Amino acid sequence: IELRNPPPPVNFTEWDGMIRLLFNRKNKTLRSVLMTKATLKLLEQNRKTYLSLHHQGESMQQDSDNEEESKSVASILEDIVSQPQWKDKRASKLS
Repeated sequence: IELRNPPPPVNFTEWDGMIRLLFNRKNKTLRSVLMTKATLKLLEQNRKTYLSLHHQGESMQQDSDNEEESKSVASILEDIVSQPQWKDKRASKLS
């Protein structure tokens, strides 16, 4: 195996967390892994932290930005995993 040079611009801590989450139960669908209560709670907390750090010191955002920020993580994930390319996919079968 040959390493890529230069390495891709990926936060490896986040990547490792996502891979551990998805491959913990390889035969479950992506939706069933991502929609568990514990995962949703963790993602919601991470999103709130990100939004508070991202908007620190900025003035009020436009209405469209506020609507996007008010969407729950569950509805965002549901929108993504209901798309045809992700529907009924399993982590072990992704290519």
